[in-house]
Amino acid sequence: MARLTTQQIREAGLSDWRMLNRALHTRFRTGDFVSGLRLVTSITELAERANHHPDVTLGYPHVDLRLVSHDVGAVTQRDVDLAREISRVAREQGVAAQPEAVAQVEVGLDTADAAVQTPFWAALLRGDPDAVTDGEVVDPGGQLPTLWFQGTDRHETPRQRFHLDVWVPHDVAEERIAAAVAAGGRVVDDSRAPSFTVLTDPEGNRACVCTFLDG
Repeated sequence: MARLTTQQIREAGLSDWRMLNRALHTRFRTGDFVSGLRLVTSITELAERANHHPDVTLGYPHVDLRLVSHDVGAVTQRDVDLAREISRVAREQGVAAQPEAVAQVEVGLDTADAAVQTPFWAALLRGDPDAVTDGEVVDPGGQLPTLWFQGTDRHETPRQRFHLDVWVPHDVAEERIAAAVAAGGRVVDDSRAPSFTVLTDPEGNRACVCTFLDG
């Protein structure tokens, strides 16, 4: 199963879903736990028929979903097809999607020697120094944020080494950046927007607002 391009995902017309980094995400506002459980039960039936299973978080008062083809490590047509079916069932149950509410945080570590750093962090976070996927430390269960390593020149500490990448839906990125600036932040690099925009907090610590769109 081939991974879909950014353009193919945009053209799929998944109005209830947003692409964040490697996966499709959405939130359904169920309003109460029983309605959430009913929706999850219906999603389970769809997933079993498709032999393709989303990551589901049942909460109160919403259900969060993440769709990715784990064998490919990317979004494929099977994810798009299942997303459409899930949206159809949610509409039938009178449950509205709130895709603008989804977000994802990754941690970036600046390093001049990723080959040395990666095994330590994999061992610390996953208990296995070889638990590395495409050069990143990824928790398949989703309990921990992904840790990735950004190349940099060698330098003396202190200097900011860690930064947060905040993945948001592409259609709320400008609003999120504006809110951060209004709260005392500053945009220091938007040359790669809308892919990512670099901001600093009032003390100069950096963070990025990221979307799946190309810069």
